[in-house]
Amino acid sequence: MKQNVMNLISEEKVYPIIRNKDAQKAIDIAHALIDGGIKVLEITVENPSLYQAIDEISKDATVCAGGIITQQQAEEALNSGATIFSSPIFQMSIVKISKNRQMPFIAGASTPNEAYEAWKARVPLIKIFPVTALGGVKYIEDILRPMPFLNIMPMGHIHLSEIEEYIKVGAKAVGVGRDFCEDLSFAEISKRAKETLSRVKGL
Repeated sequence: MKQNVMNLISEEKVYPIIRNKDAQKAIDIAHALIDGGIKVLEITVENPSLYQAIDEISKDATVCAGGIITQQQAEEALNSGATIFSSPIFQMSIVKISKNRQMPFIAGASTPNEAYEAWKARVPLIKIFPVTALGGVKYIEDILRPMPFLNIMPMGHIHLSEIEEYIKVGAKAVGVGRDFCEDLSFAEISKRAKETLSRVKGL
């Protein structure tokens, strides 16, 4: 099951990220995404109340606890019902927790060297963040040209309309936050989820 999480992310190709300090709002957004067909999503832990949101949503979907940068946060995330956790950075102390608890970890990287170091540490999925500021699709293409073995997921101000471009240059999946969730009705969130999943299916 745990290793299947990575397969599921690769199959879905779109990876929604919920950033909201209000736990109930995060839960409502997650339900809207799930209603749209999403099976795996990330809830960024901006305060301790978000662990409750993760616990609630983990009954209906595969949930990643995002924004994890300390060992304590990683332990709390894994105890909250998260199946996977992610960090904006790459550090070995969190990799060790991932290995000890046998929970997949998505490490953050900005440079080709950081991405390679994460791969050497056997991190199964590496998010390149903030990808738009770094050069977008072309940057991902440039990283993967000499290192096509990297499992990369770009994130950072990506629009839903750009997902196909990233997948075509070799990204395993694409993380989208604002364009999925910000200032939208729950019905619109569900609609965007359905349309996006339909569009990327078969890529």
